[in-house]
Amino acid sequence: MTPEARIQAAIEVLDGVLAGDAAEKALTSWGRRSRFAGSKDRAAVRDHVFQALRCRRSYACLGGAETGRGLMLGALRAAGVAPQTVFTGQGHAPEVLSEDEEAGGAAPVTAGDRLDLPDWMVPLFEAALGDGAEAAARMLRERAPVCLRVNIRMNSVSEVIENMVTSGISVRRSEIAEEALIVTEGARKVAQSELYATGGIELQDGASQAAMAALEIAPGARVLDYCAGGGGKVLALAVRHDALWFAHDADPRRMADLPARAARAGVEVTRLEGRDLAAAGPFDLVLCDVPCSGSGTWRRAPDAKWRLTPERLDALCAIQREILESAAALVAPGGQLVLTTCSVFRCENEDQSAAFLQTHPEWGETLRRRWPISAEGDGFFLSVFKRI
Repeated sequence: MTPEARIQAAIEVLDGVLAGDAAEKALTSWGRRSRFAGSKDRAAVRDHVFQALRCRRSYACLGGAETGRGLMLGALRAAGVAPQTVFTGQGHAPEVLSEDEEAGGAAPVTAGDRLDLPDWMVPLFEAALGDGAEAAARMLRERAPVCLRVNIRMNSVSEVIENMVTSGISVRRSEIAEEALIVTEGARKVAQSELYATGGIELQDGASQAAMAALEIAPGARVLDYCAGGGGKVLALAVRHDALWFAHDADPRRMADLPARAARAGVEVTRLEGRDLAAAGPFDLVLCDVPCSGSGTWRRAPDAKWRLTPERLDALCAIQREILESAAALVAPGGQLVLTTCSVFRCENEDQSAAFLQTHPEWGETLRRRWPISAEGDGFFLSVFKRI
């Protein structure tokens, strides 16, 4: 595919997203219709689509319309590329610009347009981040770093860096966590590398790694990852500490790959159904990586930024409170309850912690920390409670 044809394909995918399809679904549908597209073509179209969604409002202003054509027109103008050189109508390129498209488009003015946020969300960013709100919103307009976690049970960080070079992958040490590496070149080769296949490295955001490294776990402790999902956090803990590891998720299907991943990592994690939790407890530490807005990770899933509603955010906060309540009952006397989110909003973080402490005076908070959206990792929040 020519560069112009890739932009036309992105326009078609974006029209599907704007009509209500999830970005991944729209990309998959396009891929099935476009068997001629090679892997590089698919990657390029995906990059166009995701970047347009990260900058949906500002690109719509620059392009003069919130349509697939408008967003890609805005993307070209933002990059300083003359749209007429792409919208030629020749071959599989987008059709020639109309007079309105030629004359349309203006610089974003309102806060929502400038920061690429829904209007109702701007005050939430400001309330949570203060002077850092604009910087955080602008970081969400960029691509997220590709972060690796080194399995220090198998290799040193230096050994992994050397191995990555021979695999055609360039990495650098990250400042956010000791075992974290940032991929600077060859990110798409990571999943095919020998180190990845044998458990020597895992894909894990830097802030998530730093949060797990901040937890204190005594030798032989019984640790439960209560909202395990694929198990990335319990695996990050398990390679650092000698303890007994358990994982649970409201949807056990999310943990389907966990046994294989744990085996590759050289650790053992016992999966627990909901009916087994009480009998398996109590636990010395219960980690609750609760369902959240994901607002700290929207570089990776930009359409989620536009799908979130105030009502859905309220519902997520209610779910978080219920999870903390249930998980607290599983903690042993003197044990720890850990709340983590990949959100920047106070209602999911500080407010949630304060509400738990207010209704549970038998608990105290021993650690609270935020990680900003940065070149090293996503926005992340950690709160640790200890049963008195």
